[in-house]
Amino acid sequence: MLQLLDKQLVDQLLLQAESHPRKRAYYDLRNSAEDESQRMLVAVLPSDAKEVIHRHRDSSESLTMICGSVTEIFYDDNGNEIARYELNTAKGNYGLQVPIGVFHTLVANEPSVFMESKAGRYEPVADEDLLSL
Repeated sequence: MLQLLDKQLVDQLLLQAESHPRKRAYYDLRNSAEDESQRMLVAVLPSDAKEVIHRHRDSSESLTMICGSVTEIFYDDNGNEIARYELNTAKGNYGLQVPIGVFHTLVANEPSVFMESKAGRYEPVADEDLLSL
C-alpha cells in the first residue's frame, strides 16, 4: 500500500504517542511480517517513564530524524555512560548509527519522530540484552 510520509502522518503518530504509557507510537514500514528487515517510524514525547536500556547483538541500528530532538545515550556493559548525542533537525544533527552490541537508550527532548531501521526480522529484546541501572 502506498503511504506518503508527510506532516499529516507525523501529526497522527505524535497524537497516538500521547496515550501510550511510554509516550511512543510506531508506524511499520515493512512490506509484510516476513520482511527480513525492520523499518519503522517512531514518534516519541518527553516522558517521566523509565527508558529501557538495551542492545542488539545481531544488527546495528540506524536512526534518522524526521522532526524534533532526542538524545541517544550509550553505556558500557557495567552501566557507565560512555557517550551521548543530541539528534536535532534544527541543529543539523539528523541521525546516527548504533553499533552492534552497544547498550543504548533514547530520551525525547521535545515531540519527535524518527525512522529506525535494523537488519533481520523483529525479535523482542531478550532479558540478557537489557541493562538495569
